[in-house]
Amino acid sequence: MVGFMAKSHAEVEAFYEAAMTNGGTDEGAPGLRPHYGPNWYSAYMRDPAGNKIAVVYDG
Repeated sequence: MVGFMAKSHAEVEAFYEAAMTNGGTDEGAPGLRPHYGPNWYSAYMRDPAGNKIAVVYDG
């Protein structure tokens, strides 16, 4: 899995939407993940080759 840090919730959402628009598949829509921390906002997807990608904003 590859992870990218984002600068805002909006950036996480834009990354996720771009992935979905370009052939990615959902592995976890954008949202809070409190089990990782109180400000952990992330999305998970797979690219068309099957690689898992995470994008995270940790406020």
